[in-house]
Amino acid sequence: MSKLVNDVSISLDGYSTGLNQSLENPFGEGVGERLHEWYTQEAEANAKVIERMIDAGAFIMGRNMFSPGRGAWDLDWKGWWGDNPPYHGPVFILTHHEREPVEMEGGTTYHFVTDGIEAALERAREAAGDRNISIAGGAQTLRQYLAAGLLDELRIHIAPVILGAGERPLDDIGDVKLEQVESSATNLVTHITYKVVK
Repeated sequence: MSKLVNDVSISLDGYSTGLNQSLENPFGEGVGERLHEWYTQEAEANAKVIERMIDAGAFIMGRNMFSPGRGAWDLDWKGWWGDNPPYHGPVFILTHHEREPVEMEGGTTYHFVTDGIEAALERAREAAGDRNISIAGGAQTLRQYLAAGLLDELRIHIAPVILGAGERPLDDIGDVKLEQVESSATNLVTHITYKVVK
């Protein structure tokens, strides 16, 4: 059976985004480069992690991860990633505002789910078959799935950076028990995989 997994890059003090998120700075001012510098580092540990991150049959993400806007949709907006997003599969976006599916190049189709996290997961499971489902962000989406006991595997990528403020994806999730199953590191990041103990 497929697993629901999440990859999240965080600072040493636990933040996945900084302050003042905007169209120009989707992760907050000065954060994107610092938390995700390891993506471009040529290291076997990183290559394995990146390959696993995108190897999913379906993806779930929050509205904030998909769009800088709030309220009614700007129908011209089709995500941060251009015409050929990296997902190459169905992406289910949690939102309070209905929108028709958006097909992109490379096999990515965005579906907009207005009836909650469990409905999004059910649709993602149908689409993924026996492949994993990945929560593609953001922090609030991860918190909701963790707090609801629906996440199976949490993969944290800790950058040697202290942000001091922003959004922390592991705040207010209740009593979640984790079992470490894997770790690796480079000078830019420590990768830790946890099984969520049900």
